[in-house]
Amino acid sequence: MQRTRRAWLGALGAAGAAALAGCGGVVDGLTGGGTPSGPGPPASEGDLYVGHELDVLNENITDGGVPKDGIPSVDEPEFQPADAASLADGDVVFGVERGGEAKAYPQYILVHHEIVNDTVGGDPVAVTYCPLTGTAQGFERGETTFGVSGRLVNSNLTMYDRDTDSWWPQVVATAIRGPRRGETLSEFRVVWTTWGEWRGAHPDTVVLTEETGYQRRYGSDPYGQYNPPRGYYTNDETLFEPLVSDDRVPPKRVVIGTRTDAGALAFDKQALLSERVLTGSIDGTDHVAVADATLSTGYVYANPDSVGVEPGDGGYRVGGEVHASDALPLERVLAFDGMWFAWAGFYPELPYVR
Repeated sequence: MQRTRRAWLGALGAAGAAALAGCGGVVDGLTGGGTPSGPGPPASEGDLYVGHELDVLNENITDGGVPKDGIPSVDEPEFQPADAASLADGDVVFGVERGGEAKAYPQYILVHHEIVNDTVGGDPVAVTYCPLTGTAQGFERGETTFGVSGRLVNSNLTMYDRDTDSWWPQVVATAIRGPRRGETLSEFRVVWTTWGEWRGAHPDTVVLTEETGYQRRYGSDPYGQYNPPRGYYTNDETLFEPLVSDDRVPPKRVVIGTRTDAGALAFDKQALLSERVLTGSIDGTDHVAVADATLSTGYVYANPDSVGVEPGDGGYRVGGEVHASDALPLERVLAFDGMWFAWAGFYPELPYVR
């Protein structure tokens, strides 16, 4: 028998804790589109491919078991130096490097908030995490902030912006309800890695603290844990039926996926870290993924001319020169980790490369 998300969260008392916190307040209503109080977050210059009609996504909005803002975003985050953090090297963090500033957001804190409205490198941004789909993504937010709607699509966090109350499923980054419907958010890369790897690469990083303004049992993850892995993160159980089921690989196999205006593509993360270079195609255009062993992640590039990319000399050889994994002389496209069922549900029949 499947446990509901409400049961998972009820075990932790998350909703009750939200009421106790008294910070930020609970926003009533779930209309997805009230009277705009501002322009909302900046939009991307181009739209992204969405694997379903927006009406289909809208019709498949699911009650996630908590009220709007029942999972409270962190709106006044506080940080501490790396030396002051009590993290194990294997603990999962979400890393952001931007404008000469490096920040780490521990998974064990974000599992209780899902959104941090922050400023990094002088820019107002939102760092977001959905535990049910294993996705960490960054968005420009402009002068507004994002909150947790309490609704899900394909098990995925559905954010709302506090200017227009438009609803933005995290993975597709496109509004499916409200005044901004059909528009796409401006995104940036968030790296899913470990504390030891992030700190090694960014010794001057700062780390989000537990001083969030809310009372939470930090260290107690309602879904399981990543270090060592157990619970929801390791079994094949999903709490909600995927939009589309695809049994090519187990549902929670981690892939590094990307989507452009033409389609989507997923690379098996474990295979990429082992093989170092994988290639695939979106609508006839070659794409190449390369591994970054330092952070146990990968980057994806459009490669329309099928330029040769080979590992060597501590980087990747392209046109006779060696480049770092995140700086190949090709057009890099945004890519991020996610559970297979989430990618396959949002983008039916997307190519899977391993």
